Amino acid sequence: MSGLALHTDLSALGRLQARMTRLTRAERRPLLENAGAVLESSARRRIQSDKRGPDDLPWRDWSPAYAETRHSGQSLLSAEGGLLDSLRAEVRGEEVEVGSNLVYAAVHQFGGAEVGMPIPARPYLGVSPADKTEILSVVDDWADALLGDLK
Repeated sequence: MSGLALHTDLSALGRLQARMTRLTRAERRPLLENAGAVLESSARRRIQSDKRGPDDLPWRDWSPAYAETRHSGQSLLSAEGGLLDSLRAEVRGEEVEVGSNLVYAAVHQFGGAEVGMPIPARPYLGVSPADKTEILSVVDDWADALLGDLK
């Protein structure tokens, strides 16, 4: 019979256990703050320049009648800058929330049909594939910083 015997070095398991303990006991607020900053930055970029949702689908343009009421320098979701200025990432316990406290922010995110307004959804909040990649990098950096001296 052929086979493979694996002998475990107990000191390696001890190091692994120490790393796992450090990760589970670590203060996660800095990690959540950094992840929130990634998502807040993405939402700001969507409003300022991308004009696309986290799914990379472009937002619908203004209706021709509404477009006639807009002034130079105004664009989708950016008239006076109120929505952009209101975006915040907030850590609450073991979660981070990114959003706005403005009443009309939800109408722009989800559309106005539910409240009787003819405004299409223009999602600016959410997690895109690029956001996921960047957040994973933030998590890696956080874990590396915690575990750097346990090699």
